[in-house]
Amino acid sequence: MSTNWLEGVTEKLIPTSLGLINVRVGGRPDGPAMVCWPSLMMDGTMWRYQYEHFAPTHRVVLIDSPGHGKSDALRKIIDLKDSSDALAEILDALDIDTCVLVGNSWGGMLAGVFPAYYPQRTAAAIGINCTASLPTMFESVWATALSTFLSLHAKMPPLAARAARAAFAGPTAEATNPEFVEFTKFVLRNDPKSVAWALRSILIGRKDEHRRLNTIRNVPVLIIAGEEDSQFPVHVVRKMADAIEDSTFRLLQHTAHLAARENPDAVNAEIDAFLAALPAAA
Repeated sequence: MSTNWLEGVTEKLIPTSLGLINVRVGGRPDGPAMVCWPSLMMDGTMWRYQYEHFAPTHRVVLIDSPGHGKSDALRKIIDLKDSSDALAEILDALDIDTCVLVGNSWGGMLAGVFPAYYPQRTAAAIGINCTASLPTMFESVWATALSTFLSLHAKMPPLAARAARAAFAGPTAEATNPEFVEFTKFVLRNDPKSVAWALRSILIGRKDEHRRLNTIRNVPVLIIAGEEDSQFPVHVVRKMADAIEDSTFRLLQHTAHLAARENPDAVNAEIDAFLAALPAAA
């Protein structure tokens, strides 16, 4: 993958309660802050096309989530409250009072709960391909099997790439988007033990968050679902949106679980329209 788009981006490790978290900061220094938290098995570079789109207007922060990218390895169970606290620590370190939080999958779940825990830090939140529901039995079984398998390896095994392709690429991508399908091999760069802990934490161990989401007030929230998302089907994502007062729900056709990377033009257009409609554009 070309790294030219990272020219001018500064990179730093920020101490948090979840260890050192790697962040990349770029864009317009005096613009409103947009903070992007990736999917499990991805790092901050999955947001390349959002960075290129929003950098002219926003100060953009790309986060390597715990155990991913250049952040410290993950060797314990964590939850979305831990992730929220670590994000607040990152905002403090970067002198960001409020941000537009954008997340996909793990990041999308975080974008849901962060306004409940830290409403004063959230100008707006955009959750993509996310859920507030307990894991299904099938999800628990396959994620437990995968996490157990990964925990036995020091280097990411080839099976992980096949699992990621099945999870991230839907029928449309398989038929028409070979670049994205190839991109899913990115997961082979990960620390398998960290991914195993993240699977146990964020997928297998997640709680039902609908009641917490129902406490959110006066924070604009956009929830985006992918029509072909096999991980978090549309009805599950819509249920999450319905739990948040006055949230906006959008469905992307012909798009699967990693919408921000698979279908960036549509995702960016939805974010643009959402932010433009706010009383004071974020």
